[in-house]
Amino acid sequence: MRYLMHNLSDLDEKALLLQLRNSEKPAFEELYRRYKIRLTGNLLRMLKSPELVEDVMQDIFLGIWENRKSIDPDQSIKPYLFTSAANRAKNIFRKAASEQLFRAYLLPHWEENYTHVEEVLFAQENKQLLEELLKNLSPQQRTVYTLCRLEGKSYKEVADFLHITEATVNAHISNANKVLKELTKNNPAFLWTAFGALLLFSLQ
Repeated sequence: MRYLMHNLSDLDEKALLLQLRNSEKPAFEELYRRYKIRLTGNLLRMLKSPELVEDVMQDIFLGIWENRKSIDPDQSIKPYLFTSAANRAKNIFRKAASEQLFRAYLLPHWEENYTHVEEVLFAQENKQLLEELLKNLSPQQRTVYTLCRLEGKSYKEVADFLHITEATVNAHISNANKVLKELTKNNPAFLWTAFGALLLFSLQ
C-alpha cells in the first residue's frame, strides 16, 4: 500500500488528507494522533468529564471517517475539528440546561470569559438584543456604557464630556457590566449563541 512508502508523521496535511480520502486507515490514525492531545485537553477543560470527552472525540472522528470521500485536501481540517468539538460540547450543555450540572459547568466560564461574551453581544446580529438590554440600565449608566464600550472613548474623554470623574465613569461601567452579565446569562436566546462562541474560542 502507498502509505508504507511514507513515514506518515512526515507528511504534510494535504498529502495525509488525500490518503484519508482514499480510505487508507493509517492516514486516519495519523490524523487522530496529530489532534488527539489538544482536542482532548481542551474538551476536558470545558466538560470536566473524561467520559463525555471520549464520547465527543469518537463522534467527531467517526464522522470524519464516514464522510472521508467528501474531504477537500486543499482545505485545512483543523477549523472543522475545533468547530465540531465546540458544537458538540455546546449540545451537551444544552441537553443539561434544565439540570444543576448546567450551572456548575457554565457559569464559572461565563464569569471568567465575559469579555468574549461581550464581543458576541456587540455583533451586528445581536444589535437589537443589546439595545433592549441597555434599557435596563440607568440613563447615566447607559450613556457611559455606550460611549466607552460601543464608541470606544476613553474613561478620561467620557469624564470630561459628562463633567464627572474617571472614578465615576469606572463605577458606572462596573455596575452596568453586573446588570448585563445577569441579563445575558439568563436570556435563553442569547445564551447558546454566546456560549457557542465562548467554547470555540476556548478550543482554539
